[in-house]
Amino acid sequence: MTRLLERPLVHFALAVVTVLVLPLVLRSGTLASEILIFGLAAAACNLLLGYTGLLSFGQGIFFGLGSYAAGLLLLRADLPAAAMLPLVALVGAGTATAVGWLSIRRQGVYFVMLTLAFSQLFYFLAYTSSDLTGGDNGLLNIPRPRIGERVLGGPWAYYAYVAVLFLVLFALLQRVALSTFGRTLLAIRDNEARASAIGFPVRAFKVAAFAISGAVTALAGALHAMLIGVAPLSNIEYHTSETLLIMTIIGGTANLFASVLGAAFYLIAGDLLSAIWPRWLLLLGALLVAIALFMQRGLWGLIERAAAAMTRSPAPEAARPADAAVTEEGRP
Repeated sequence: MTRLLERPLVHFALAVVTVLVLPLVLRSGTLASEILIFGLAAAACNLLLGYTGLLSFGQGIFFGLGSYAAGLLLLRADLPAAAMLPLVALVGAGTATAVGWLSIRRQGVYFVMLTLAFSQLFYFLAYTSSDLTGGDNGLLNIPRPRIGERVLGGPWAYYAYVAVLFLVLFALLQRVALSTFGRTLLAIRDNEARASAIGFPVRAFKVAAFAISGAVTALAGALHAMLIGVAPLSNIEYHTSETLLIMTIIGGTANLFASVLGAAFYLIAGDLLSAIWPRWLLLLGALLVAIALFMQRGLWGLIERAAAAMTRSPAPEAARPADAAVTEEGRP
């Protein structure tokens, strides 16, 4: 059963099951849509963290820019959603290419600090450019997409729209992760010096990973802006990057569907605990400590352990012949 869980087709089937099950277990279509949107953004983050080994605090840049680009294209350019989404992906990919190209010039903690600095830079640019971004208020009245003459105004109608895009983008991310490109990213993560020594252009691969991750994250930001009708300033804060990293770590790295699990756990737990205790983030902090100490593979690691325990059969005790036992006992 453990080998079955490693198959990519099983992961995609689990993503389809998640899309079908969420409307059955959740009353809020908005929460169900948020799970798929943030699951997509966390999977894009996982492409950097789990597959390339890059701990980036810049994912909020692309999520926020996707929100702003969607709002500007829908409100001021009056583009339909079908034309807006490819342009948002280009904005995310272009920005991520620039940020990645500059950040990967340093490694370790210096790389992390550079991505955090870029995050703060883009936040203050968004804050001060109130003519474009709306400043503190954000871009308001962002419309929902249309299919023909019908506006997807209902929460579950919009959920269906998000679900289709989620499955398409999840399949594309899977294709990237399973390709030669994805295998090379794993080689860079495991031993960058060796990958460079055998001739792989390490920097080019890292920048390409940034571009793909930025494009998908920007699309998630656009979907979120259409969901809530606002492109808020909070979407481009570094707290958004932290949230995406937390979701990725909770679910498990180097596994795209695990990111969806992490996003679902984080959002559902936040929705339930915030109604009980306003300081529920303290419990989340304790959970992260426990994961860092005892569950490095996250929730997906627990599923793998459970599957291994279910398939493991107890070893039968070897029966010894009676005469052999007597002989051994009588031996001086």
